[in-house]
Amino acid sequence: MIVRWGIGELEGALAELGVSRPFLLATGRHTDVPRHVGRWSDLPTDDVAAVVAELGTTDVLVALGGGSTIDAAKAVSAETSLPLLSIPTTYSGAEWTSFFGVRDGERRQRGGGAGANVAAIVYEPGLTFDLPRAETVGTALNALAHCAEALYVEGHNEEADAEALAGARAIGAWLPRVVEAPRDPEARTELLRGACHGGAALAGSMLALGHALAQALGGRYGAPHGALNALTLPLALRFNEPVAAAAIARFGEALGASEPAARVEELARLGGFVRLRDLGIPEEAPSEVAEAAAARPGAKANPRPVTPEDVEELLRSIW
Repeated sequence: MIVRWGIGELEGALAELGVSRPFLLATGRHTDVPRHVGRWSDLPTDDVAAVVAELGTTDVLVALGGGSTIDAAKAVSAETSLPLLSIPTTYSGAEWTSFFGVRDGERRQRGGGAGANVAAIVYEPGLTFDLPRAETVGTALNALAHCAEALYVEGHNEEADAEALAGARAIGAWLPRVVEAPRDPEARTELLRGACHGGAALAGSMLALGHALAQALGGRYGAPHGALNALTLPLALRFNEPVAAAAIARFGEALGASEPAARVEELARLGGFVRLRDLGIPEEAPSEVAEAAAARPGAKANPRPVTPEDVEELLRSIW
């Protein structure tokens, strides 16, 4: 993966990939955009075929935006084998993985897959300066969940562990400072570095229960993925503590917290995330998504076996 810092590095990254005709995927709110030969702005979208039909002679996809935009670009990349360069504007970490979820205009999941040709990332902290508080905290907590789960998911490894611990240290230290001073260049840069480490940890190890819960809820009800992770990560940490105490203690040490689940809850409240009902999730949701969540790959790779009954009980505790 080519990783560069600063939007001025974009042309160099494209040259390193050996491409010169970028097709841009970015919502209409992005007006100061890099050079491109074509553009798709109706995002998120589940009409991958329509995007493919607009590509023309492009030789690279450039995704400028958050996780939904990057996931749409990954779906197009998987369909066409075109390389993808991502310019993330949130802390989601989607830029690091080849798998994706396809969402419609209401952000409900309409499919997904794997096989995207993720080739490069250009991080520009300035693109995050105007990110609203809720989206800042939500996507940063998503990145923190990548760090936590990398430490105990089935298949975890030393390289991903190192990225996870570096990410947790940075996110825990810098997220409160970003909330206090949203346009502080140092704080935004260091928080983005934490998310970068979290994405690398994700790419090296994959997901567990917290993400399985968030994905099942978000896919059905369209609630923001980051906000859901802010609420489900503490559940997963407490559920897994009996079998992954050492890994969770390492995560807590990186956060500077003796009770890591409680610290995650404190960070979540910086974004106003307390209960599922506050996100528009209905009371019947725990029973409606229980089987789907328990069947997700993240639940299957969790260090402690997860049943639909476990899922329902966990989600009811935060409804």
